[in-house]
Amino acid sequence: MAPPGGNAFKESNSTGLDYEVKMSKVEANNKPARYGIHSSNGVYELLDCLVCTNLMYPPIFQCPNGHTLCSSCKLKVHNTCPTCRYELGNIRCLALEKVAESLEVPCRYQSLGCHDIFPYYSKLKHEQHCRFRSYNCPYAGSECSVAGDIQTLVDHLKDDHKVDMHDGCTFNHRYVKQFCLHFEAFQLGTAPVYMAFLRFMGDEKEAKKFSYSLEVGAHSRKLTWQGIPRSIRDSHRKVRDSQDGLIIPRNMALYFSGSDKEELKLRVTGRIWKEE
Repeated sequence: MAPPGGNAFKESNSTGLDYEVKMSKVEANNKPARYGIHSSNGVYELLDCLVCTNLMYPPIFQCPNGHTLCSSCKLKVHNTCPTCRYELGNIRCLALEKVAESLEVPCRYQSLGCHDIFPYYSKLKHEQHCRFRSYNCPYAGSECSVAGDIQTLVDHLKDDHKVDMHDGCTFNHRYVKQFCLHFEAFQLGTAPVYMAFLRFMGDEKEAKKFSYSLEVGAHSRKLTWQGIPRSIRDSHRKVRDSQDGLIIPRNMALYFSGSDKEELKLRVTGRIWKEE
């Protein structure tokens, strides 16, 4: 990934990028949602799994004494009821599954702004695409498990990853405003390559309002790339594997760098602008 460089950032519609990259050799059944009051009689709380406390979906199993748990946890407890220690067998709680069909429940992202109410069996499908669902941390230096809304992630990046989130007059960091620049080394087939790409801290719809260009070169030669930032809904690994960015073959990287095979010194420059 790219360490600091420097260039100008203008608030209007265009942002400059300028990075110097130093890397060692390659390591290398649905009803519509409603806005309103959900089922409030507490019945849906019966659908909480006794083991993982998540809502249960068919098949819902029960022991001979009526203790229920979800199918995933049934495997984890080795077919033994964690409450009474009786063998679970394959007894389905059909009554509870039937009750679930009549319930309406809120989205799990209600606290983040989603106030729609859904039939019980539609809830999971909605949550997979809910625009208020949490974002994963975009920091590419580690497999960070932190998730939250954008402001939560900005604070997390600053406090925990010690990222200098730039929002001033100059652009000399990997993170500026709502954009993250990534630089990675990997194998493309059998060939080692480097790739630079931009991700947007927001959803895909917002990301498509912007465009960006990247450039790397030296000795009167250069490689350029122009594209649309990818939302951080897409992991940096997914973007890398799709090759949606500036790809630099290793032989060209060595030429641009002017260095030996032990260390590369590349300068990636570019800009971001908002489409009209």
